[in-house]
Amino acid sequence: MSDSRRSRPNAQSAAHAAAPDDGADALLDADDARHLLVRTGFAPRESEVEPYVGLTREQAVARLVGSARSEELTPLPAWSAEVPPSRAQRSAWTPEERQQAQRQRGARYDELRAWWLREMLVTPSPLTERMTLFWHNHFTSGQDKVGEPQLMAAQNALLRRDALGSFAGMLHAVAKDPAMLLYLDGASNRKGRPNENFAREVMELFTLGEGQYSQRDVAEAARAYTGWSLDPDTVAFVWRADLHDDGEKTVLGRSGAFDGDQVLDILLAQPQTARYVSARLWREFISATPDEEQLASVADRFHSSGYEVGAALRALLTTPAFWDESNRGVLVSSPVEFIVGTMRRFDVAYGDTLPFARRSAALGENLFYPPNVKGWPGGASWINSSTLLARKQFVEQLFRATEAGRPHASAAATKITASMPQNVQNAMRRDALQGGMRFDLDGWLSRFGLTADATPGLSAQLQMQHAVLPLAPVDAIAVGSSSSSYLQALLMDPVYQLK
Repeated sequence: MSDSRRSRPNAQSAAHAAAPDDGADALLDADDARHLLVRTGFAPRESEVEPYVGLTREQAVARLVGSARSEELTPLPAWSAEVPPSRAQRSAWTPEERQQAQRQRGARYDELRAWWLREMLVTPSPLTERMTLFWHNHFTSGQDKVGEPQLMAAQNALLRRDALGSFAGMLHAVAKDPAMLLYLDGASNRKGRPNENFAREVMELFTLGEGQYSQRDVAEAARAYTGWSLDPDTVAFVWRADLHDDGEKTVLGRSGAFDGDQVLDILLAQPQTARYVSARLWREFISATPDEEQLASVADRFHSSGYEVGAALRALLTTPAFWDESNRGVLVSSPVEFIVGTMRRFDVAYGDTLPFARRSAALGENLFYPPNVKGWPGGASWINSSTLLARKQFVEQLFRATEAGRPHASAAATKITASMPQNVQNAMRRDALQGGMRFDLDGWLSRFGLTADATPGLSAQLQMQHAVLPLAPVDAIAVGSSSSSYLQALLMDPVYQLK
């Protein structure tokens, strides 16, 4: 799939030929703008693409990064501000009350997932949510060890706040975050009985990467983190000096009576940290295989900026590699990107977002519940015969929502639906109503001068391909297909899974 390359429509080709093919001064056409917005957010609405057309690459990236939010648009559930039950309250619970509390926690986690899906759908800053999702998979914590959803909600807000800010500040904050202290057993790390889980993962997963430290470095760093604890009633971070090992430690060749913050600063002083995080950003936004020379330039900019994420992104997104045609359509959309991107691209109306969060979980990406400390592996692992079928079923549901709920459905479509068995019609309506999904197909097609029943000409077919696919489709589409059938075939094509 990734070796297929498409030609641009004539009008775009002429516009693109008028500008240099590479470099920061190259002007964006509609394909370039979509590429930037798909890679750094979710599939955009057409109205989100237009403002970027005609900008230089540097101007477009500066606009994108400069307009990013640091707070959510929609308010978190009201319970997210509640203090968890105290020890006395928990100990007084009856078995029935304990079970009820467990059910409530599960329901609240579902509500939190639905809330985040809605935030991704409505945000004017998709880059913010994509970066929050990226950091959620970098600084991994999850429901399996973090019982109180309030703590995961707080961590989510923390990651959003620093999503494009200071990586150094975020690292220090996450290290003391209650959800992280629970997830990596930091709260049980104490003098004389150090727990090495956090010390190991902060080196292997958060900063340096595998093979860049020794077991002694882990053991010594674990001693430095002793004393970071949680209040047993409020589950808030507390410093317990009596549990801290204040003896001398040696970490990465440096010795001293370090505490946890000083060890984190030692890790941040390593150029390898900037390179490791930059490489993860590269694999998230460009390709699975970084160009070493261009990556080194991004890492240098990241390190010299004092670990400003925005500076790293500006450097990354203006590399020639990001804009290279050979790097387009080479990454697989995650389940969240696939679902949210489809909903945003086609401006789909909806009600309850919990069904979409559950659909994402069924496809392998259950928000706030990563599979392990390494998070979701991503890439080709998102796709297998089962998940590909489930993705296609989501597309089918989208088109059923169109036919069942479109206020101006064509007479032919209405006649076809009416001729179906009643149980089939009922199933179609149930699917259409799940999440309150409504897709105005005729409205979306009107930009190409088409209706659902019209047969698109070659020019319209190419325009539709460019609007929804990063590459030319690999599957043949029946000659004479209606606009509705042609669009559905494009969304069923394997290339639709790529970005």
